[in-house]
Amino acid sequence: MSPDDDGYGNDSGRSNDGYSTLGGTRQTRTRLPDTQGGDGYGPRRPARNSRSLFTVLGVVILLLAAIAFANMGGGGGDNGGDGARGSDAKKAGSAPTAATGTKPVTGKNGSIPSGYAHDEQGAQSAASNFAVALGSVEMFKKDARHAIVDSVYTSEAAGKLRAPQDAAYSPTFLDKLGLDANGNAPQGSTFVSRTVPVGTKLESFDATTAKVSVWYMGLIGMSGPGSTDPVRTSWKTWTVELTWANKDWKAVSDSQKDGPAPVPGDVAASSSDEISKAVEEYGGFTYAR
Repeated sequence: MSPDDDGYGNDSGRSNDGYSTLGGTRQTRTRLPDTQGGDGYGPRRPARNSRSLFTVLGVVILLLAAIAFANMGGGGGDNGGDGARGSDAKKAGSAPTAATGTKPVTGKNGSIPSGYAHDEQGAQSAASNFAVALGSVEMFKKDARHAIVDSVYTSEAAGKLRAPQDAAYSPTFLDKLGLDANGNAPQGSTFVSRTVPVGTKLESFDATTAKVSVWYMGLIGMSGPGSTDPVRTSWKTWTVELTWANKDWKAVSDSQKDGPAPVPGDVAASSSDEISKAVEEYGGFTYAR
């Protein structure tokens, strides 16, 4: 995906009013920008229109494109009541909202969780954590972005995404976000880009492939003195095609659309200093289904 004058679009059509939180280029994003001709980048964040950022987070979707608590018990036949509740939920046509069953991850590939279970829960856990990585501030720095893409996608997919993403994260695009050519915020300011998964939906699954949708909230903007692009929120749904490769789940392609978005609450917006402090003090999570 590649940025246009106002930001990145989404897979359902180009959008002139913003960026998304995944990936930063038209892809997550969970927020990242869109490309044309059906190609895209992953989850995106709030973007900016003529007045401000509203949705950035775009990860290059292929063929181009953060709070659940994990039940730390093992999988298998010891699921007990949880297993029964899972069955009932499936009969009802919806997924359980509580964390279930299998330990989500066994290791890390750099800063990204890896070693997911070869089952439906593992695929959903992988998709959630991929959305978080693709919607992080590291995506705005070339070397870190390449490392994330190499960890999240298959080697073939990563190879196709690198150049389009580098072009999308151009000095001009970074400047619009208040960042320098290397993706750094001005001294005294804090650039915020986070993907917060709300839930996952398993679209399809078999022994070697899975399709998972991640509903997430994105945070994007600059917190600091004189910032004209304060940190904002956006709501997106990022859908990723996964494949089982080298004993782990890897992304092959992805797409994104707006919403579902709730009615904004009545909580007053915090000051720039409060937002910067929160970003520094509150770390992220490893997500699990």
